[in-house]
Amino acid sequence: MKKDEKIIVGISIGDLNGIGAEIVIKSYEDPRSLELNTPVIFASAKTMQFFKNHFNSKINFFSIDSPDKVVHGKVNVVNVWDEAVKIDFGSEDKKIGEYAIKSLEAATKALKEGAIDVLVTAPINKHNIQSEKFNFPGHTDYLAKALNGKSLMFMVSDDLRVGLLTDHVPLKDASNTITKDLIKEKIATVTKSLKHDFGIRKPKIAVLAINPHAGDNGVIGNEDDTVLKPTLEKIKSEGTLVYGPYSADSFFGSSTYKNFDAIIASYHDQGLIPFKTIAFGKGVNYTAGLDKVRTSPDHGTAYEIAGKGIADESSMKQAIVTAIEIFRHREEHNYYSKNPLKKASR
Repeated sequence: MKKDEKIIVGISIGDLNGIGAEIVIKSYEDPRSLELNTPVIFASAKTMQFFKNHFNSKINFFSIDSPDKVVHGKVNVVNVWDEAVKIDFGSEDKKIGEYAIKSLEAATKALKEGAIDVLVTAPINKHNIQSEKFNFPGHTDYLAKALNGKSLMFMVSDDLRVGLLTDHVPLKDASNTITKDLIKEKIATVTKSLKHDFGIRKPKIAVLAINPHAGDNGVIGNEDDTVLKPTLEKIKSEGTLVYGPYSADSFFGSSTYKNFDAIIASYHDQGLIPFKTIAFGKGVNYTAGLDKVRTSPDHGTAYEIAGKGIADESSMKQAIVTAIEIFRHREEHNYYSKNPLKKASR
């Protein structure tokens, strides 16, 4: 176990015209932040120096050519590119999207090779990253393919965890995408994550209905009765503590969510609107289901405030802390799985 070692946190820099670099700098400006982990930013020393000067930061960067040359106690910057980059805060730029992908690909390679322990991704613009070589809706889908896993977008905060049956899918397609196999897969992923990543031994999971009022016995659609309910009953009969489907409109307002370790929403906005209302600025986007740990802040590029020095770094800091905590939980779980007698003696 790496109990006494510093976790190496890889950071992809995201959209350079957004607030990503600013919140990364603010997260490590205090030297005390280096006591618990060692950051490795995938960008370039020239680019990060530009941001340091622009924001009048006192942060010091340590330039390295390879992530395996990381130095603890320093804010390391891997030089993914050498040329100067023209930054135009608040602008959507295809070229800037290319740099975001260069950073992400280099960081993911380092993650796969074990040069970094966890990956924290700064926000990207999902439009300007698209190309013939990169055709993914966002980080989650890219990492699922790059790391050969079945990923799940899992929004987490101190007392709220929300997973999704469907994520970046047009609303008109969401109900048709939800199949019995998909439900089983996502619930299995959430259950495993709660146990391995968050240390919850017997997790309780709530599932939100596909239709308003869970379909009102078929009056507002029959997907809940024909697909969701029988699948949940089957899963529950096999020992998983899963409940629902619950009508989504009153689930969060009534604080029912507090009775569960995780909630699975049927589609993106059904889960993310209440999550961001309750936990915005303190929430983290975690990609569950992979054999590596990746987190991200719960917000986007925020072009409207980019370059102004007023971005709130709270969610980025929490993303770093959450990645470290999950890494520790996984190490502990793996250790005691291999040493059951030590677990029994605790």
